[in-house]
Amino acid sequence: MDLMGMPVWAWIVFYVLVLIMLVADLKMFGRKGQHEVNVGEALRMTGVWIGVSLLYCVGIYFFYPHDPHEKAMEFLSGYLIEKSLSMDNLFVFLMLFSFFGVERKYQHEVLFWGIFGALVLRSIFIFAGAAMVEKFELVLGLFGIFLLYTGSKMFASDDNQSTDPSKNVIVKWFKKLYPVTDGMRDDKFFIKENGRRFATPLFVALIVIETTDVAFAVDSIPAVFSVSRDPFIVLTSNIFAILGLRALYFALAAVSQYFKYLKYGLGIILIFVGVKMLLAMDGYINAAFQHFGWNIAMPHIEIPTPVSLIVIFSVLGLSMALSAILKTNKK
Repeated sequence: MDLMGMPVWAWIVFYVLVLIMLVADLKMFGRKGQHEVNVGEALRMTGVWIGVSLLYCVGIYFFYPHDPHEKAMEFLSGYLIEKSLSMDNLFVFLMLFSFFGVERKYQHEVLFWGIFGALVLRSIFIFAGAAMVEKFELVLGLFGIFLLYTGSKMFASDDNQSTDPSKNVIVKWFKKLYPVTDGMRDDKFFIKENGRRFATPLFVALIVIETTDVAFAVDSIPAVFSVSRDPFIVLTSNIFAILGLRALYFALAAVSQYFKYLKYGLGIILIFVGVKMLLAMDGYINAAFQHFGWNIAMPHIEIPTPVSLIVIFSVLGLSMALSAILKTNKK
């Protein structure tokens, strides 16, 4: 029996491996309430997660049932897109923890459950997206237009602009239904005081991170569909990219000042993948213009996956190098 073009057993094995890796991450990295995660530990675990992801990519290269070499490049491209977008998202998490006053030694607990929730939600989004693309290919064109819009927004956003998480609609709704303590209670999400159960600001912070990740997924998942239409590749590249976010967060938190221009690189990448999608939609675009009496005869252009990989690598490398160079020159 197949599911989205892959045997059901392959999906089961993948999710079992993901659960094993999550448990291993919880046991080995940032154990609950014991210590603050230092930069050295975060960098080592980030290296481990990247190594595991690359090992999985090698497995695709040798063992994927069809077009293994092409699928391996698609996985790597999707992984890079999601990982780079996640880096920008982590700076938002840094702001959220600061707003809620979450101590560094408790942040890893929120991030663990935030990532677990993200795995569930993104799996649902990707299955739904793949089903829509399979039935309505025009959805890819809509994804492309949306990515052009979100990419251009990266250039228009203000670095000093901040949002108030307390105004989050979900947070307001939750506080009406459930009492919340005035301050933290160590690493507890819920406590019982004077015979009543209360949520803590730590749980409210988790709610904001989960809802924020939903907004991030709306950008990142269409971007990964630009390099692969294989649901298994889209899902696995996306999940491997976010599995190591806890470690990456603590590594980036210490060097955030060196990523000032990363968002502009991400904007360029989103615009690039949006254009890539639209170039392959020539039939729909030509038909749309002909409807208004214009015959533009747009040619069909497919940007090869290796070219996409080179562009993504180059833009990320240049944006981070520029950030580091300009930061060093200002000292």
